[in-house]
Amino acid sequence: MSLSSKIIEEDSRYLMQSFSRWYPLVIDHAKGSIVYDVEGREYIDMNAGIGVMALGHGNEKVINAVQEQMRKFFHYSLTDFYYDLAVRVARKLVSFFPFQGKVFYTNSGTESVEASLKIARGHTGRQYIIGFTNSFHGRTFGSMSFTSSKYVQRSIFSPLLPSTLLVPYPDRHNPLCQGDCSSAILGYIEDWVFKKIVDPNDVAAFLIEPIQGEGGVVVPPKQFLQGLEKISRDNEILLILDEVQTGIGRTGRMFAYEHFDVKPDLVCLAKALGGGLPLGAVVGRSEIMDLPRGSHANTFGGNALALAAAEVVLEEVPRILSGVERNGKLIFDNLASSNSPYLEEVRGRGLMIGADLRKDGKPFEEGLEKVLHKSFLRGVLAIGAGESTVRLLPPLIIEEELAQKGSSIIAQEISKL
Repeated sequence: MSLSSKIIEEDSRYLMQSFSRWYPLVIDHAKGSIVYDVEGREYIDMNAGIGVMALGHGNEKVINAVQEQMRKFFHYSLTDFYYDLAVRVARKLVSFFPFQGKVFYTNSGTESVEASLKIARGHTGRQYIIGFTNSFHGRTFGSMSFTSSKYVQRSIFSPLLPSTLLVPYPDRHNPLCQGDCSSAILGYIEDWVFKKIVDPNDVAAFLIEPIQGEGGVVVPPKQFLQGLEKISRDNEILLILDEVQTGIGRTGRMFAYEHFDVKPDLVCLAKALGGGLPLGAVVGRSEIMDLPRGSHANTFGGNALALAAAEVVLEEVPRILSGVERNGKLIFDNLASSNSPYLEEVRGRGLMIGADLRKDGKPFEEGLEKVLHKSFLRGVLAIGAGESTVRLLPPLIIEEELAQKGSSIIAQEISKL
């Protein structure tokens, strides 16, 4: 039995199997945009730990910053005491936003979403929050109430959070959409939801991904998000953007909302923010971040080691955004060049790219599994999204040569279907 097989067998024995792996990769170490398994095989990383390793694996600046902080202290509960590092990172983070802001630190994306829901309800005094179908916001009860990209994510856990509504996201594969259905959905919210289901004066916030990630890398029309912002402003409803996956340079801008010319009230972050260490944050307009003392806190949010890594991330990512745009276009074009009749569409922004596979107009799940497994055997790591979309989220620092090779292999495997 190989070492990989032995570890996989023991994984099944000792870990609850409430999650699915895409293929039998057992990681030993990684550097830059290359991952090595326990047998010494190397792979081009088109996952970045699911959008986490923005600066690649083993980044020396991140390592040095974390090591330096380790010599000072590992942890001392920011919600009970003070340290300068937390202030420095918050000051840097809010400098990227189009408002005077404040930060609440968390440990993960789902925690950031949970915090944003409490902030929205606490600030407005309203109870309803409206989300969108096919979204993914996390797996804890509040965030799970708005997650609907796959029924298994929520089917056995009811009852979920009350006073929540889900309305359609502008996805052309939604059977209720005909092309760009932005106006129809916005009209549905104003003319039906607000007049027949809930008074807008009882709605605290809209919660939305500016680009759906887990749902299949679905990019909404610009006018949709702008229209949603207008509805929010007209009714004094907060606009919460979940940028856990899209934030920190992933789309070629620091934040995806910049592509759409909208201004959020609250933004949820995690994944890339901590440079590989668990760190999330909610950034909001200062006047909104007003929960009373003692009403919300945590033990590990703003952990010193994670903040040391985040300080490097926030310094380095703005310098590499042009490369994100350039390599993103290269990957996009390579995938789009596939002559497969099953490749319906390539979509995304920057280095958040999805290749949607369909057969007879329906999701081609078997094709997705085949492309991912065959690419893995050829030394490329990618994962899926939605029902049958190949999702690429490589490190933002990926070299052009590796971006070219990795995406070409995936395109070839799509063409072989």
